[in-house]
Amino acid sequence: MLNDEPGVQQSAVLMGTDANKGLLAEIGIRGAELDGATPNDLVVAVLASETEVVDRLLKGLDERLQSISSSVKPSSYLSIDEAAITNPDINLVVISVPGDYAAREANKALELGKHVFLFSNNVPLEQEIEIKELARRRGLLVMGPDCGTSIIQGIGIGFANAVRRGPVGVVGASGTGIQEFTSLIHRAGSGISHAIGTGTRDLSDSVGGVTTLMGLDALEADTSTQVIAIVSKPAQPATLQRLLERIERCRKPVIGCFLGLSRPLSGAVSSFVQAYSIDEAVELALGKMNQKPVQPKVDRDIESLVRQEISQWQPEQRYLRGLFAGGTFCYQSQQVLQAAGIPVYSNSPLDKRYHLEKPESSLEDSLIDMGDDIFTQGIPHPMIDGTQRAKRILAEAADPEVSVLLLDFILGQIASADPVGDLIGSICKAKETAAHQGRHLTIAASICGTELDPQGFDRQKKMLEDAGVLVFATNAQAARFCSRLLLAARG
Repeated sequence: MLNDEPGVQQSAVLMGTDANKGLLAEIGIRGAELDGATPNDLVVAVLASETEVVDRLLKGLDERLQSISSSVKPSSYLSIDEAAITNPDINLVVISVPGDYAAREANKALELGKHVFLFSNNVPLEQEIEIKELARRRGLLVMGPDCGTSIIQGIGIGFANAVRRGPVGVVGASGTGIQEFTSLIHRAGSGISHAIGTGTRDLSDSVGGVTTLMGLDALEADTSTQVIAIVSKPAQPATLQRLLERIERCRKPVIGCFLGLSRPLSGAVSSFVQAYSIDEAVELALGKMNQKPVQPKVDRDIESLVRQEISQWQPEQRYLRGLFAGGTFCYQSQQVLQAAGIPVYSNSPLDKRYHLEKPESSLEDSLIDMGDDIFTQGIPHPMIDGTQRAKRILAEAADPEVSVLLLDFILGQIASADPVGDLIGSICKAKETAAHQGRHLTIAASICGTELDPQGFDRQKKMLEDAGVLVFATNAQAARFCSRLLLAARG
């Protein structure tokens, strides 16, 4: 990565759209060459301590790009129409283009009778509504926009983990929530029939749950699916009511996990069971099939561990900072902490009273979704590139009032090839810096993934443990441990 080169302060590789030019201007990169760039041009920008560093990197840029290009098989098709004509049996199109162009491509695919996985974000709401209405009329699924994960007939799309096939189906507006659910189902010894992502806005009253409802229909009709789970942030009122009415007619058991929704859903039928965390949703789904989850081996006394950690903190160390690659994990961690009576600030808050106005700077107990648009405009998502999160770890660790960091690591296809390796240097440096200042920094983490993922689950876990990180089986478990730490320290 360019950011790893000596003397480089910041770099960006992006298309020459007006929005991206604006982002570069905000960090002081301007000029006639940039003004002349078009949306079809690739812009490489480097900020460095010396001009010579920039000249050296840009001089060797063509060679680097050619090396990458030679290792990637070129596409045989220049359009969806051309691909569809050549491969008429293909029934699903994956679209990942800038949001301004995504609706046009999705409409092309739907007109050709293809289902759509729409990875693109920043698609205008009115366009999403139009796309999904067209899909509904044609009996086709639109997974997205801003859909991070799906697994269809055992094939992962987007940020998916390697899981065995089995009797559990899932539909949801939560990408990392689906990843956690499917990984835990796999690690419990069962498997996934299909996982249908819907996009983050699907359960809003504006969109009306079009894909969620169609996903339920598909899973109910699927003979390999025995139990269905819904994993999502809370649906808006009218859509939630419509969804519950549909669940009432479902012939298969349904588990509903609406993260952040603490109240029981009234009027739920006997075939519906509500879960308050992803862990619980997994247990309930397996229970419906008379299967017991595989309990992770507990090789430590949690209460003793809590006492051991807080005994090493200085009196001024009071606060928790969570830095998440997965937005769902940020949301679920808030839910766990708030259930324990610990309010937390966030850029994606459960409680709007604790909205973090400036996400670049934490306040008291704070949980930050580093995958939020404010951090990813023109910059790779933290599940792909840990650079921004590595910097933030060091910044949080330098705060003398911070006692504990809470992190997540997400494995799977198209995620970073070494998510722990991307951050381990900053983690070690953070602990060393705190120690030099007479402070003990507790770091708790969870890993989302399976032993089949290419990153190597056991290797990732060992790297963290060797660095003194406390690793938990799930995000919810890690968050519960942090809540116990804070409650014990604060009396």
